Amino acid sequence: MPIDLLNPEGLPVVDVYRQVAVASGSRTVYVAGQVSWDAEGVTVGEGDLAAQVERCYVNLATALSAAGATFADLAKLTVHVVDWTPDKMPLLIEGISRARATLGDVPVAPATLIGVAALDVPEHLVEIEAVAVLD
Repeated sequence: MPIDLLNPEGLPVVDVYRQVAVASGSRTVYVAGQVSWDAEGVTVGEGDLAAQVERCYVNLATALSAAGATFADLAKLTVHVVDWTPDKMPLLIEGISRARATLGDVPVAPATLIGVAALDVPEHLVEIEAVAVLD
């Protein structure tokens, strides 16, 4: 496995991600920010942050698979949420839980959550981009 995920002593343990990824592979995969579009470009879960998070993870799995990667190969996630406030965290966690139920696995790579004013279209509430490393 080209990625070792760590929670170093002295840093807090966070359930949904690890603090550090050590990559030893030689190929890097950069996945563009995934939004809640289906294959036809129709927004899934309009107005529903949890549903959109789930769809972003499904799209991320599809993109990774096309490159021969899985969530186990992820080195970094960046999550952009429109009008982020801490009271939205339960919806974000619910979306991740839904993705886990749908996909059987979700990434725990280091992650950064960024609140943004807007995304590409007004219907999109979340966008998730990723970096994976393969042997």
